[in-house]
Amino acid sequence: MKQINCFITYNENDQAQKTAQNLLASKLVNKVFLLTNKKLENSIPGVETMVIDALFSHETVSKIAAVSDTKYSLIYTKDTTLELGQYALERFFYIAESTNAGMVYADYYEIKEGVRSNLPLIDYQEGSLRDDFNFGSVLFYNSTMLKQAVAETTSQYKHAGFYNLRLKVSQQGELFHINEYLYSEVEFDTRKSGEKLFDYVDPKNRAIQIEMELACTDHLKQIGGYLAPDFKKIEFNEGSFPVEASVIIPVRNRVKTIDDAIRSVLSQKTNFKFNLLVVDNFSNDGTSEIIEEIAKTDSRLIHIVPNRSDLGIGGCWNAGVDSPLCGKFAIQLDSDDIYETENTIQKIVDAFYEQNCAMVIGSYTMTNFKMETIAPGLIDHKEWTPENGRNNALRINGLGAPRAFYTPVLREIKVPNTSYGEDYALGLAISRKYQIGRIYDSIYMCRRWDENSDASLDVVRMNGHNLYKDKIRTIELKARKNLK
Repeated sequence: MKQINCFITYNENDQAQKTAQNLLASKLVNKVFLLTNKKLENSIPGVETMVIDALFSHETVSKIAAVSDTKYSLIYTKDTTLELGQYALERFFYIAESTNAGMVYADYYEIKEGVRSNLPLIDYQEGSLRDDFNFGSVLFYNSTMLKQAVAETTSQYKHAGFYNLRLKVSQQGELFHINEYLYSEVEFDTRKSGEKLFDYVDPKNRAIQIEMELACTDHLKQIGGYLAPDFKKIEFNEGSFPVEASVIIPVRNRVKTIDDAIRSVLSQKTNFKFNLLVVDNFSNDGTSEIIEEIAKTDSRLIHIVPNRSDLGIGGCWNAGVDSPLCGKFAIQLDSDDIYETENTIQKIVDAFYEQNCAMVIGSYTMTNFKMETIAPGLIDHKEWTPENGRNNALRINGLGAPRAFYTPVLREIKVPNTSYGEDYALGLAISRKYQIGRIYDSIYMCRRWDENSDASLDVVRMNGHNLYKDKIRTIELKARKNLK
């Protein structure tokens, strides 16, 4: 019956002892190991101490594998007391046995500021390559596959040990989601969803991101999804266009910001002709009237009202790109934001020709509503490199802004008619064949405020967004594997 070795993290004695007792109460548990980076003065009954360098390092994973002499290895990654649900370990064990999964994870209850709430997770799929995928804090591994993953790893990751582990295990067996609430964990990160979105591009996390990229790239090579930096050349002579570039702004009910956005475009200085296509998705708060008033004073502004009412942001983009007034290059501006300088459009168009690319991604500065810089400041997405950007794009959660496209390519691919992830889907699809150009200087001011679409999402909507992006990755990964 002793089928499980458990590995728990140490915070203080009371927490560790309670968690250990909860685990040892099950007849399935063989041993409990306490993961700590310091020597403990007081031992905990029934618990063996394992000194580690860092929780998520490959060295820690290797030490776990070395003592995993039971069929399954449970790793608890939080340093708060683990509260198991009724027969939770028995349920983990039964489903692992039934499915022969590489790793099993479950929904859980989250305790935040003393309030217990449901935290449903989403199913893992082939394209769930982002390193921030939420498995919860209880990871139930098949020990044989865990050991095999360690044996196949040649890099001594300091930060990407657990990420590499689940990628390697996923090559052997399914990462299986139990749609049942089997335990409770305490959450100390009380920030809104919009405040967490950019953690991965914080400059202080750069060393971590480099390791995550290495692990993901290795995984893609193993499963046949890696693409070498060999790109299709563009001649930029396909079709005829009324102007060299068009800025496209999809908008619905942004009466507080649309004037700023429009004027930041019309103040641009270029050595070519450009226009502005504002695709107004049936605004009813005064936004439409603002657009019309400005259009009376500047013929470069074209106010487009779609001929259908079922469009998301992506559908509005299609309406702009399909317009005969669209230029050779289509450049993005969100209705909340502004261009940082009067030379932004010129820089973007120059980048197309200089880097021979079908898409250009710029860099931007995070601001509050008053356009005052806020943390983390500059978002330059330096992880998108010419050498490996299109592989690493399958791991990261965003591609940067502003985004611009060679219109013939965009018209061919089409924009998904969604209001989330449509730009990410385009970046992945275009990068399969073409180079993505980069501008690392800040050329865009991105407002973060309470009316942003992703400012404060509940768990159900966050799960929907994450599931969709994972599906985009799955589609793209399958397409790349089919190129072989």
